[in-house]
Amino acid sequence: MIKEHFKGFSPLVNPEEEEFFAGPQTRWKEFKFLVKVLLEFVRGFRMLHFVGPCVTVFGSARFEESDKFYQLAVDVGERISRMGFAVMTGGGPGIMEAANRGAKNVGGKSIGCNIILPFEQHPNPYLDKWMNFKYFFVRKVLLSKYSYAFVVMPGGFGTLDEFFEALTLIQTKVMRRFPIVLMCSDFHEHLYDYIRHMAEYGTINKSDLDLFLLTDSVEEMETHIKKYAIEGYGLKRRHELRPAGILGERR
Repeated sequence: MIKEHFKGFSPLVNPEEEEFFAGPQTRWKEFKFLVKVLLEFVRGFRMLHFVGPCVTVFGSARFEESDKFYQLAVDVGERISRMGFAVMTGGGPGIMEAANRGAKNVGGKSIGCNIILPFEQHPNPYLDKWMNFKYFFVRKVLLSKYSYAFVVMPGGFGTLDEFFEALTLIQTKVMRRFPIVLMCSDFHEHLYDYIRHMAEYGTINKSDLDLFLLTDSVEEMETHIKKYAIEGYGLKRRHELRPAGILGERR
């Protein structure tokens, strides 16, 4: 099938993605795409190599500082930092900014993996390290690779995508059983009911409901992460790794 072109119309914002998804390209074009993805992975690995164990906080970019969910995310970031973890987020505003802000409030590490979007999501001002990602799938790998727990705050499609990807990877044993905390039962009430609905129909196991904790309590979140991440994996505080100058690394 030949793709029909309409003047001024593109189903995808990025013209390179339009070419890629249009069908088989020349081997040279596909090789260039592969190299770009590889370089983005390499840059991400180098940036995050010295951050230490992280807890990733997912949530909406749309909440303002005055919102109760923003204030809760600040508390979440503070608690995670006091446990000795670096706080990692998508690097943008809203819940992400709040969690990073909480980390900075108590002198913890604050990391951001920011996605480049058509409406220009900028990194928030509370980051010690951040990187702009072009590809969503590369960013999602990095948000998971260095994390020993995930905290899911109220959010939209992107937050749900990240929540269910973590659940899927753990359910299928592709990723270790790291703790996942779903915060704010009032916001996630219908989502939790739907997950139970899936269990009742047998599309997931009833035991899969134990793969995450639904709570409103930051104290319960902290206890859950300590039990299943710190104690569960025998994590201990240690001296920071030193960068290798010969490799051009730096903190």
